[in-house]
Amino acid sequence: MLKLQYSNFKYECGTDEAGRGCLAGPVTAAAVILPEHFENLILNDSKLLSEKKRNILKPIIEHDALAFSFAHIYPTEIDSINILNASILAMHQSIESLNIRPKFIIVDGNRFKPFQDIPHETIVKGDSKFLSIAAASILAKTYRDVYMESIHEEFPMYNWKQNKGYPTKEHREAIKKYGPSKYHRKSFRLLPEQLKMKL
Repeated sequence: MLKLQYSNFKYECGTDEAGRGCLAGPVTAAAVILPEHFENLILNDSKLLSEKKRNILKPIIEHDALAFSFAHIYPTEIDSINILNASILAMHQSIESLNIRPKFIIVDGNRFKPFQDIPHETIVKGDSKFLSIAAASILAKTYRDVYMESIHEEFPMYNWKQNKGYPTKEHREAIKKYGPSKYHRKSFRLLPEQLKMKL
């Protein structure tokens, strides 16, 4: 059973990201502040739920949350500042966009940079322990998936509609055949050694 609160602060915000390990597209983060008596028996880490359940949960979270927001950090910036900094920046931007200023921040994972003067705690596997982080993981994943499906139309050969930019065998074969697109992260190893293109 996931817990509602980590701290004793009224406006505790959970934040998480999606797409950190992808070869293409943005890294996306979301931040969510849930009400005091929020309950949901299905809500869990987005990776443990089917796409259908994530899409059912998204409007419920958005309706019930006191505040929510999300932010994309795109490949050019990921390549410029690295994926860890881009993930933290996406979290900061999503927290900054909340219409309620949180009093405490709980973060999925073990790396974060202080946001303004708000106290925070990093929690490994936080998305399967706390409801607000799980809610943020659902929003980050669903908003990122919508974005990847929209750019799929422009470059259908990479099948982002299906793989969402993750390094599947099919995705890597398409990079080998067609080369990288403008949406690929050039600082990532797009192809393993045995699939390297001759440049």
